[in-house]
Amino acid sequence: MIFLADEQATLDLAAKLAVLLPVSAFSIHLKGDLGAGKTTFVRGLLQALGHSGKVKSPTYTLVEHYQLNERDVYHFDLYRLADPEELLYLGIEDYFSTNALSLIEWPEQGKGVLPEPDLLISLNYQTSGRQVTFTPYSAMAEQICEKLHN
Repeated sequence: MIFLADEQATLDLAAKLAVLLPVSAFSIHLKGDLGAGKTTFVRGLLQALGHSGKVKSPTYTLVEHYQLNERDVYHFDLYRLADPEELLYLGIEDYFSTNALSLIEWPEQGKGVLPEPDLLISLNYQTSGRQVTFTPYSAMAEQICEKLHN
C-alpha cells in the first residue's frame, strides 16, 4: 500500500510507473469509487509517456486512443456500460494488440468479457488523501511492483 497525500502525489506515482512499463502489450485495471483518482492517475501516466494535451475521462465514448512513442495507448472508462457484451460490439479484442497499453477504469463493468489485467490498481479514500494498492497478475507486473516498492 502506498499513501498519496494529494493530486500531485498521484501524478508523481503514475510517472514512476510509466517509466517501468514494458513496450509489449500490457493491461492495467483501475478500481475505486467516483472521485478516487483513477482518471488523475491515468493523466499522470499519459503525460509521463509524452502526451501533452488534455486527458479527459472517456465516460461517454468508452475509449480514447493515444499514439505515444510508436505505441497505442487506450484509455477506457466503462462506468456507463450497461452490459459487458457491449464490449464485443466495440471489438474489444482488437484493442489488446502486440504493443498496446490498455488503461481500464471501472473494469468490473466488463466482467466476463475483459481479459485479466497484468496489473490492478485500487484507489481508496482516506481521511485525507488516498491509499493505492498494486496487485500484479503477470510476471512482468510483479517485477514492476517490486521496483515501485523499492
